Amino acid sequence: MPAMIKDDTIAILKKTSELICRKTAANLVKRGFEAVYCETAADAADFIVNATANAKTIGFGGSQSVMDLEIFDKLAANGAKLLIHGNPDLSAEEKKATMKAQQTCDVFIAGVNGLSTEGDIVNIDGVGNRVAASIYGPEKIILVAGRNKIVDGGVAEALNRAKNCAAPPNSIRLSKNTPCAKTGVCSNCDSPDRICKVTVIMERKPTRGDIAVLVVNENMGF
Repeated sequence: MPAMIKDDTIAILKKTSELICRKTAANLVKRGFEAVYCETAADAADFIVNATANAKTIGFGGSQSVMDLEIFDKLAANGAKLLIHGNPDLSAEEKKATMKAQQTCDVFIAGVNGLSTEGDIVNIDGVGNRVAASIYGPEKIILVAGRNKIVDGGVAEALNRAKNCAAPPNSIRLSKNTPCAKTGVCSNCDSPDRICKVTVIMERKPTRGDIAVLVVNENMGF
């Protein structure tokens, strides 16, 4: 009996988050984006592999959500050159060149720091390469947002999530010397290592952008 109750609880919570995900996807469509509801992270991975089948160059924005999809080998097997600036084997100059190449690649794939149910997309960046490529440059842009990135409300709520929920764990992941990496709480610091130096808010799809947002009914990244 207890196991059955637990299964029922999980199913109900999954259905509840599905409703929120679908509402968010529908509002993204109203704002001009291509939005795809994905039941699982595996579904999101399949979408990306299929959508990039003919791509020669694929750039990545350093997203933990995208890394968790484990799609690099599949994309490379399709013959695409993967532009991963976080590759530890790259020299400083190679990393810089990779970041520049991401701006004009065939497909750019990144995560989302905050996504409102109304369809506002918020991303923060330390260098600016990730948010720049998420707006204009690549032929196609794919943004991945797990259900944990969704907040009820609008821009203010999405921005608050980006700063207070996404930035601290990402600072820890990137070994940044920031207050939030030590306390887990944003203090709006002036640290040179601060990762939220550039903030991009997409309230509507950019005019010349081909942007797909995958809204996934699983927790992904930070």
